[in-house]
Amino acid sequence: MRLGIVILAAGQGTRMKSATPKVLHRLAGRPLLAHVLDTAAALDPVRVAVVYGHGGEQVPAQFAQRDDVVWAEQTPQLGTGHALQQAQPHLDDCDRVLVLYGDVPLVEPDTLRALLARPEPVSLLTVRLPDPTGYGRIVRDADGMVRRIAEQKDASDAERAIDEVNTGIMALDGTRLAGWLGRLENANAQGEYYLTDVVGLAVGDGLPVEAVIASDPLEVAGINDRAQLAQLERAWQHRAADRLMRAGVTLADPARFDLRGTLRHGRDVSIDVNVIIEGDVRLGDDVSVGANTLLRDVEVANGVQILENCVIESAYLGPASRVGPFSRIRPGTHLEGHAHIGNFVEIKKSEVGLGSKVNHLTYVGDATIGRDVNVGAGTITCNYDGANKYRTVIGDRAFIGSNAALVAPVTVGEGATIGAGSTITRDAPAEALTIARARQTTLTGWKRPVRGK
Repeated sequence: MRLGIVILAAGQGTRMKSATPKVLHRLAGRPLLAHVLDTAAALDPVRVAVVYGHGGEQVPAQFAQRDDVVWAEQTPQLGTGHALQQAQPHLDDCDRVLVLYGDVPLVEPDTLRALLARPEPVSLLTVRLPDPTGYGRIVRDADGMVRRIAEQKDASDAERAIDEVNTGIMALDGTRLAGWLGRLENANAQGEYYLTDVVGLAVGDGLPVEAVIASDPLEVAGINDRAQLAQLERAWQHRAADRLMRAGVTLADPARFDLRGTLRHGRDVSIDVNVIIEGDVRLGDDVSVGANTLLRDVEVANGVQILENCVIESAYLGPASRVGPFSRIRPGTHLEGHAHIGNFVEIKKSEVGLGSKVNHLTYVGDATIGRDVNVGAGTITCNYDGANKYRTVIGDRAFIGSNAALVAPVTVGEGATIGAGSTITRDAPAEALTIARARQTTLTGWKRPVRGK
């Protein structure tokens, strides 16, 4: 079977009250349409066509890197049937056409495979809802066969009482599709060309129409406003948390966990509450992540302990290191292993050697720190002169006293000691004490100023 998939993504999303096209609003850190494209790709189609409209080129521009998608513009938007007419030229060689929606992000590939497995020329994905208001009702005959879909505004009172509704997702015979689309009419309350009218056309042609009922209403739920977006965000996160826990990850509270990317993990990983995972994150064995922490594009080796309230991005944390609480690890940071990065420490684009410690109130930027180095509280590397950035190099076993300023470019030799309060502007030799501060003086006759005198 040569499968073609059409994703309808042209709607404005008026109830979102946003200048951003609805399908570009984000769920789990990614545009809604990205989720649907991934689901489509999982079905191995020969072609995926996306119909866009509102927002112009914003939608295809967002997915410019996708070379597996063809784009069809719908201007003006005259209904779902009209939308499919714009995509139909891309589908001439497809035996089967699956229609998906860019604002229905949670539908599972297995559900769609079950729909595609039906042999009928038209197969619908339906769902039963306690309150079907607003949805097209599935009208069946006395034998239970689908006869047509009655849209809310065109349905009779009896039809509105039906609780089985159309999700909009359907599988169609590709060889008959062009003929059906050419016969669509817009004689309805909306003045639009309904794709759902294909059901009536197929029935009129004497062809059977089957409906596959989805088991989970959330899976086929669309997003029309911010409240529905938030509801599906939590549903997506619940699924992600459940998968992680079944794979062996401990989540202190799965309701307070957010995955907005990809998480790969080893054994015995523990994640506390309010942790956000973004981008590509890899956690090794025996890793613990403290509460209120953000990890973005991070690789964390075995045995790392991340304490509470840390922000770590585009970095590598080596084995048995400890970070936090209240640490910020910025892009380009590499901890060799057994490192201690403590509270209110910021590290940027730096290497920290095996067993080195930067424990308190310190900024390290554009630096190379060797093994077993101790960096005292209040130390800063002065790496920027207002125009250019320079590197600081600290050798193995060096000791940097508290409140030191290392003005780059500068090198501190192996085993060197920098006296507390020093401003180092020249290289400090190995195995020596370097002090750069004014001599302490006491003025015995000095009087403190008094207000008003």
